[in-house]
Amino acid sequence: MDADAHGLLLAAAERLDALAGRTTPGRWRTAGLLASRPEVVAALPEGGTEHVAEARARSAEWIVTLSPALAGPLAAWLRAAADDPAAGPEPLAVARLLTAPDS
Repeated sequence: MDADAHGLLLAAAERLDALAGRTTPGRWRTAGLLASRPEVVAALPEGGTEHVAEARARSAEWIVTLSPALAGPLAAWLRAAADDPAAGPEPLAVARLLTAPDS
């Protein structure tokens, strides 16, 4: 893996860590409707809940699936790929999307 790809994978992992660090933690779930949209709620580790985001019905499950809990394992995968000369093109494709200027 060349130095540019290595750096890009590590930058994407760092971005995931930073985004997850400033996002509402906890296990996310959908919880009924907020106005006409599903309400996405995080169950906080200390037992409370916090509203995460409004989303249209088709988007709520996507948001819940890609909660901050996914950031750690995904960042670890990107870091492992950065150190694996035999890593396929998929980690680099993910890293490019995560570090694109408009993301």
